[in-house]
Amino acid sequence: MASPSIPTKDGTWLTRWEPENHVFWETTGKHLAWRTLWITTYSLLLSFIVWFMVSAIVVKLPGVGFKFTSTQLFWLTAMPGLAGGTLRIIWTFLPPILGTRHLVTLSTALLLIPVLGWSYAIQNPSTPYGMLLLLAFLAGIGGGNFSGFMPSTSYFFPKRLQGTALGIQAGIGNFGVSVVQFLTPWVVGFALFASGIVNLGNPQSFTTENGLSSPIWLHNAALVWTLFILVGVVLAWALLKSVPVRANFREQFDIFRDKHTWIMTSLYIATFGSFSGFSAVFALLIRQLYGKFEGAPDPLAFAYLGPLVGSLLRVAFGPLADKVGGAKLTQLSTLGMLVSAVGLSFFVNPASLSQFPYFVGFMLMLFFFAGIGNASTFKQMPMIFDPRKAGGVIGWTSAIAAYGPFVFSVIIAAIIARAGHPTAFFYGVAAFYAINAFLNWYFYARSGAEKPC
Repeated sequence: MASPSIPTKDGTWLTRWEPENHVFWETTGKHLAWRTLWITTYSLLLSFIVWFMVSAIVVKLPGVGFKFTSTQLFWLTAMPGLAGGTLRIIWTFLPPILGTRHLVTLSTALLLIPVLGWSYAIQNPSTPYGMLLLLAFLAGIGGGNFSGFMPSTSYFFPKRLQGTALGIQAGIGNFGVSVVQFLTPWVVGFALFASGIVNLGNPQSFTTENGLSSPIWLHNAALVWTLFILVGVVLAWALLKSVPVRANFREQFDIFRDKHTWIMTSLYIATFGSFSGFSAVFALLIRQLYGKFEGAPDPLAFAYLGPLVGSLLRVAFGPLADKVGGAKLTQLSTLGMLVSAVGLSFFVNPASLSQFPYFVGFMLMLFFFAGIGNASTFKQMPMIFDPRKAGGVIGWTSAIAAYGPFVFSVIIAAIIARAGHPTAFFYGVAAFYAINAFLNWYFYARSGAEKPC
């Protein structure tokens, strides 16, 4: 419950919230703000797990009898990104309308739809491809949640703690990508209820490319998250409140008249768009580029490392952004990603498996710098805009950047289909990083910048 000194309307909307008032913050606001952060972060972690569980499942589908082409598999990884970006546009405007309590509760409950749908559909290899595309799209609900959760959490904290709070929430939320990619190979290896008291699905036979077969409970990759989601729904409804920041859809459109909305959108596409895009395709890239060699690596044994690095850096650099400023770190991020993309271009048309360590190394380097930028941009936005607009810009930029998995998957698939390797893609993103490095330096990082932040 909220502190007795903060009355609520209808048990949900706080009648007063003044985080910039030091006395209010220390005596009343701090406890509720941090409680909101941790509960919402738990639900955001689950959201990212659901959003990226498709990328962990897809690499196993051919082994259990699904007859899909490489392009079809890339499209399955692309659909959650398409949905995530589209739904984030809607979720961007919901915090001032629904409030944190109702928004987080409802959004967390919606995660049950793709989780239960995937756990059922992948037990039958004759499930139509169109059905799996629909379920992949519904997994994007998890991606959409980000644009509702992050702005609503930002309302609770003073500006001096925005980088720390949003860095923690987004970083731990991003960690869900690594969680699902790391745990999926483990949870599909046994029955969830070995006692037989509850039958949650029979094992399938998984056949590797060299013909070896073993039992696999692939449906566990989705089903295992059901209980955690239900816990998140209960916590959100029982313990969250909503701050008195209200606005309708039309009033929130004023953010689009500010050029800095569009500059920050580009910067966040470069950082989070890269994080989410490469997270979605990392496993398939390993399979497509290096799977042809004898002794080829297991994609899921490496794919979780990139999101893990990016997530940890986002958490670590949030507090640092509060100390040194977001623009300086964003400059480091964009230049680092530029170097990483150029380096990667030399190892995406491999002649032997000996090049694989360099491919993984440069990919992790790219995730490293993307993680820094994910933290620093979320420090910049609350400094550039007032609280209500900052929330809207955070939601909007997050929405557009969430198309990363869709855009990366589709473009890479098309380039591979045409050229046999994705070298041209990495040239393109390197040029994009260079443009964003200039934009950030000119408007935010240089001496005499228009909006130093």
